[in-house]
Amino acid sequence: MKEIRDNARKLMGNQCKVCAVCNGRACAGQVPGMGGLGTGASFRNNLSALENVRLNMRLIHNVVEPDTTVSILGKELALPLIAAPIGGVSFNMNEAISEDDYIQSIVNGCKARSIIGCTGDGVPEWLSSAGFNAVKLADGYGIPFIKPWEDEEFFQKIELAKATGTDTIGMDIDAAGLITLRKMGRPVSPKPLAELTDIIKKIGMKFILKGVMTADEAELACKAGADAIVVSNHGGRVLDHAPGTAEVLPAIAERVKGKITILADGGIRTGNDVLKMLALGADAVMIGRPFSVAAVGGLQDGVESYIDSIHSELKQAMVLTGTGKASAVDSKILFNG
Repeated sequence: MKEIRDNARKLMGNQCKVCAVCNGRACAGQVPGMGGLGTGASFRNNLSALENVRLNMRLIHNVVEPDTTVSILGKELALPLIAAPIGGVSFNMNEAISEDDYIQSIVNGCKARSIIGCTGDGVPEWLSSAGFNAVKLADGYGIPFIKPWEDEEFFQKIELAKATGTDTIGMDIDAAGLITLRKMGRPVSPKPLAELTDIIKKIGMKFILKGVMTADEAELACKAGADAIVVSNHGGRVLDHAPGTAEVLPAIAERVKGKITILADGGIRTGNDVLKMLALGADAVMIGRPFSVAAVGGLQDGVESYIDSIHSELKQAMVLTGTGKASAVDSKILFNG
């Protein structure tokens, strides 16, 4: 991983410094780029919220080979990890590699390690096309995410996503505040409950709503018919001074756990972080920027190496907390002193 990160640092230039800890301090305000919006507070809050969660160490037990597998939306994953939808190599990552090489490395690397890779959406058109093509080449093994476009554009993108062979589609509704797209004549917007319900019914596939940060909107996602939500502030890239996802996750889980699949992203960097999020109420997690670094620095091999490192760290954390199954993480592993 050191070699992969060093190579990514050379290729990314000023767009991403590949810091020892990816915490948003060196890249604050760099959007486009890999930073957080404005002061970068939302990005940093994701990290600090997770840092404030501590684990109880327990070693008088029989957990030697913990089971890291989970079933998410009918998919059996080797560990509770999904690569978040990120794209835009040309403007976010210094044109370090081609968009096709980037997203195919994500999708194929995840498939090789029995987890799921997601693809992003945006402008220009080739950005989303690269994602659709990557999922299609992987025989539908991937989840395309579509931005909350207005009018016909949304459903045009949905039809392109369906043609990939996937059985699951996501909407990153947390992109609804991207006014740059509206200025380009490609507006995205929030969706009222009635419209969101209609969209999900028309799609007729498993549907993930990404960008839920409150318990009441988690309930609305359930009412609309979503199969899963992602507790996410869009990596701190859309609203400055939002709370960290680890801060809001427990209240959301308390309200909708068992009614809908709960995914969470934001500041997750290690296997320990994955376990923390599971203990806070997530069924699985998404990771974004570190996957981008791995793909830029090592293509598919880099992605697979990164997944392997998270897998090893998660198993170690499970042993050290007496957690036998990733599918049944007890909140008692969290220190509440």
